[in-house]
Amino acid sequence: MFVKSLGTDGAELRPLEPWQAEEFFAHMERGREFIGQHIGFADAAKDLESARTLLQGYADKAATDTGRIYGIWLDDKLVGGVLFRVMDVPQGRAEVGCWLEPSATGRGLVTRAAKVLIGWAIRERGMHRVEWLVSSRNAPSIAVARRLGMTRDGVLRSYHLHRGVRQDLEVWSVLAPEWES
Repeated sequence: MFVKSLGTDGAELRPLEPWQAEEFFAHMERGREFIGQHIGFADAAKDLESARTLLQGYADKAATDTGRIYGIWLDDKLVGGVLFRVMDVPQGRAEVGCWLEPSATGRGLVTRAAKVLIGWAIRERGMHRVEWLVSSRNAPSIAVARRLGMTRDGVLRSYHLHRGVRQDLEVWSVLAPEWES
């Protein structure tokens, strides 16, 4: 297993694996309502078994090179994460996502972690396009897309059903030549 420092504040990026389901579930419990405002992880990891199943799904994606999940630890406490929700290596396209519990917001953790993932996807895996899909209501996540130098490609109106409410979904992206410049 690797550990990647995200700066001098004790923040680290590490793979998040099924054997860490208890820690992941405890993290979801701490941030369930905050995280669940915009993403389905909070609802998908409703108990220890479903948390393990979610992480196993990403382990399976890693094994087939179609996705990956990483945790963000701050002072050895899991506080959030970033992931490749989708990786389409033959097409050179990946979708990055993120989440944080409330205690970890405002520190630039997601921006720093997403930079690591995007750089790896472009430089090591040859991705040409990295996408960021976000609810139009999720201003902090949109701000991260901007900080990452992404371009807003458009809005998919009433595209996503989350907790019984239709949401507009913004599509942001960065292309390999833009990232490298």
